[in-house]
Amino acid sequence: MEWLSSSLSPTFALKISPSKPSPMLSLPSPSFSCFAAAAAAAASPQQGSKTSSKAPKNLSLTIPTTTNTAKTNTTSSTDTSVPTKKVLVPIGLGTEEMEAVITVDVLRRAGAEVTMASVEPQLEIEASGGTRLVADTSISTCGGQIFDLIALPGGMPGAVRLRESEILKKIMSKQAEEKRLYGAICAAPAVTLLPWGLGRKKQITCHPAFVDKLPTFWAVKSNIQVSGELTTSRGPGTSFEFALCLVEQLFGESVAKEVGESLLMHSAHESLIKEEFNKVEWSFDHMPRVLIPIANGSEEIEVVTIVDVLRRAKVDVVVASVEKSVQVVASQGTKIIAEKLIRDASQSVYDLIILPGGVTGAERLQKSRILKKLLKEQEAAGRIYGAVCSSPLVLHKHGLLKEKRVTAHPSVISKLTNEVVNGTKVVVDGKVITSGGLATVTDFALAIVSKFFGNARARSVAEGLVYEYPRN
Repeated sequence: MEWLSSSLSPTFALKISPSKPSPMLSLPSPSFSCFAAAAAAAASPQQGSKTSSKAPKNLSLTIPTTTNTAKTNTTSSTDTSVPTKKVLVPIGLGTEEMEAVITVDVLRRAGAEVTMASVEPQLEIEASGGTRLVADTSISTCGGQIFDLIALPGGMPGAVRLRESEILKKIMSKQAEEKRLYGAICAAPAVTLLPWGLGRKKQITCHPAFVDKLPTFWAVKSNIQVSGELTTSRGPGTSFEFALCLVEQLFGESVAKEVGESLLMHSAHESLIKEEFNKVEWSFDHMPRVLIPIANGSEEIEVVTIVDVLRRAKVDVVVASVEKSVQVVASQGTKIIAEKLIRDASQSVYDLIILPGGVTGAERLQKSRILKKLLKEQEAAGRIYGAVCSSPLVLHKHGLLKEKRVTAHPSVISKLTNEVVNGTKVVVDGKVITSGGLATVTDFALAIVSKFFGNARARSVAEGLVYEYPRN
């Protein structure tokens, strides 16, 4: 199978605990033997190895088929004959937004009923990168429910806030005792699970910054680690793989494949990350200021990833709503609170304006007269602008892509009359930058960091994400 052969992090590896062998599904390349990889993992697990902050290179992807802890749906994510899978994703102050939102988004695409629950007294939380999210409910309402999966995002102090929730601790302990699926990513395996005693005698992985907190014998440095009902992962840059691994265990191969394709997980022959035309320098004598307009229906993966990555690079990012309220409901149901309304944001000048995608969101961005005026002024002043997913069509309809090479989501490419560059994740043409969206937005955001500050800054940000930055 080739559908995930060149996923967003080419370094993805999944290890299966030798104590609980299971049949395997291979996803990297036609020549890869998943059974051989599984046997190798069982025979010589990476125990007690030192982990650098860089993601390991040239490792392969294997995902376990569903065990008896979660019945497999191999027909369709929308098959009404299959019972709905219930998933809990707790969040708190300082939760890593990419890890929380990508996990929720991907699982909802697979057909899971996902509840994002706040462990704080209020539903609104500020995530580690400053994004403001609104949970669906309080963790106090979840105590009497049964979940097929509970997935803990990381981030600091988010992982600590999760650990300090007695209600969540009881829910997680019961989940583990009853051998239902649970997972944790980034800081959460070391900071949350281990103090609860839920990672004992299980091989687990976590963010490189916290690996020293893991018992040496049980620590591994694979990007994904499955040990019985527990799945762990390393960081924001492995969130897609983490979420798809959970989808595989809940619903089976066919649904994971379908979701992976919808996320634009590129095949091997589409591995080129960036192409640049009419190269110009994006240099400033001040910290770059970026505007990200959002609307009801904007794609939440794209919004939070671009914001998170740029803020990690110390870019001044402003998120502005084109709706009447600062709160929007994104395409997969995540509620995001912008810092400003677009009319207030329009009083300032921005070095870069980026439009996130989402079909409904792009339509609503296009209807904003204030945003259209801002974009027209941006072009007239020779400043930078860009779009991802379906939103390059917005730029096209506003006449802002004339004689520009671009890329976009496959569903809108045929509607663009200018030259489209296929087979690459990010296209830069002078002062216009575009991307296909979803699984390509990490590369898109890192390309912006590279244009602003150079490859060294982009590589440093990528290492913090546990995402491999290309050498060239």
